Amino acid sequence: MEPPLRSADGRISGELHDRAAANNQLVLCAVVGVLFVLGLATDSLADAGQFGIALLLVVAGGIAALAFPWSRVPPFWVALIPMIDVAAIAVLRVSDPGGGFALLWVFPAMWLPTLGRVGFALAAVGIPAVYWVILANGSAHGIYAVVLLPAIIVAVSAASYSSARRHRAQRRLLDRQAVRASAAHREALRQEQVVSEVLDTVDFGVIRLSEAGEVVLENDAQVRFGHIPGFLSTGSDTAEVTDEDLSPLDPSQHPLLRLQRRESFEEVVLWFAVPDGSRRAIAFTGRHLNDHNGTPAGAVLIARDVTVEHEAQRVRDDLVASISHELRTPLTSILGYLELVLDGGTLTDIARRQIDTAHRNSERLLSIVTDILSASSRSGSSIDTRPRPQTLDMVEVLRSAVAALEPVAADRFVTVRVDRSGWAQAYADPSRIRQVVDNLLANAIKFNRDGGTVTASTATDGIHTVVRIADTGIGMTPESTARVFDRFFRATPLVPGNGLGLSITRDIVTAHGGTISVDSVAGEGTVFTVVLPATSDVYERDLAIARGAADSSDEDSAR
Repeated sequence: MEPPLRSADGRISGELHDRAAANNQLVLCAVVGVLFVLGLATDSLADAGQFGIALLLVVAGGIAALAFPWSRVPPFWVALIPMIDVAAIAVLRVSDPGGGFALLWVFPAMWLPTLGRVGFALAAVGIPAVYWVILANGSAHGIYAVVLLPAIIVAVSAASYSSARRHRAQRRLLDRQAVRASAAHREALRQEQVVSEVLDTVDFGVIRLSEAGEVVLENDAQVRFGHIPGFLSTGSDTAEVTDEDLSPLDPSQHPLLRLQRRESFEEVVLWFAVPDGSRRAIAFTGRHLNDHNGTPAGAVLIARDVTVEHEAQRVRDDLVASISHELRTPLTSILGYLELVLDGGTLTDIARRQIDTAHRNSERLLSIVTDILSASSRSGSSIDTRPRPQTLDMVEVLRSAVAALEPVAADRFVTVRVDRSGWAQAYADPSRIRQVVDNLLANAIKFNRDGGTVTASTATDGIHTVVRIADTGIGMTPESTARVFDRFFRATPLVPGNGLGLSITRDIVTAHGGTISVDSVAGEGTVFTVVLPATSDVYERDLAIARGAADSSDEDSAR
């Protein structure tokens, strides 16, 4: 016998086992009962006594099927009921050989194979054997009477056995899948709990939106933010919400509405009025999500309270601005008096050199103060770079800058020269571009070797003008080259500086619609290349392109 089928839930499997036994037997009981009643009513029973004995056997099997817990015993014991049925049908066949009662053997022939191979053998061999024994003790019959019924019994048994095997295989497969599904469900619940615990631990709000724009999840921090008026409202409450410049927020620019329009954004700061009269700054970041098939699956909105950061930045900017303004006034006075002393003719050579050194260092200090003041501007840009462009001779700009820095270069025995003497036109702000050239030349001298060379050159094709500053200095590593335009970055601590000059230089060039790049080899030197528009038309075109590229970059970053 094959082992009984057990599902993941043994109780359910046992109930199904008991029910199958009852159903199989009750159908046969009903058929025999109907035949008995019909025979009595029509007085067609050939041998009522034997028919009654057969009926009692079948009914006894039905009572046993209903009353006994067959799921608690091996399947072999269940086979007793269909074997009793085989005997009862044999009695019916003997009681009336011409009544066709042998067809009832189909019922146990269908039931026995479901119990396994032994049951199939009992049905396919035992039932035909009983039939042939009955035929041998009776009158002669034709070949079809001898073969047809056993063939049908064997065919029905084989079909039932095959169907039972498929059913068991499918049931085992379903049981394994149920176990896996249960394990996956438990793991999903565990992961959900872990994610919820993590989200509730962080101090920034997380909002999960469905594809329809409905809020389906929010963490504990988000619940705290939700008490701020206008935080998630997209209606009239937004009148109390302002953008980073403290201008009233356009309702269409509310983060939730932007997400519903499938926009992505990053670090959008909004100011919210709270009931105690103060204001809180919340930075929003929105991201759209896709499922494993790439289909849109909603969005996530991150809210972070940046009030303290903005207040600290405001205090820092105010402090830096105040100190810088206070320092610039005495420095300007010192420079003025030093220039008056230098213009006088009564100084000895030693005194003149000393005062000239003091003058240069005062100018450097004033430049540092100016850079710090500019870099700390609340505007978000490192310096006010709005240019007032006009047509310039870049060769003349280079020559003037080189002449001004010759004393500094002479102290290091650095040779500074301008390669080209022809006309190279650029359309730019004279003071701003002079600041760019001064910064690049000063760095080329500062980071050079004693006795090194700095070469300034310019060229134009009538559309763009290229300014190139090359030195034979210490150079930079690839890592330093990649960060050279970052604010406050210094390639080496051995050379004094504040790390703002190249950041400001880049902002000025970008504000002209131009580009600046660097190529450096450690131990060999550095080359800075600035590309500027040569005419006003090119200036306007390049500036529009630069602004469009910046907007596209911001959008890509938000995605």
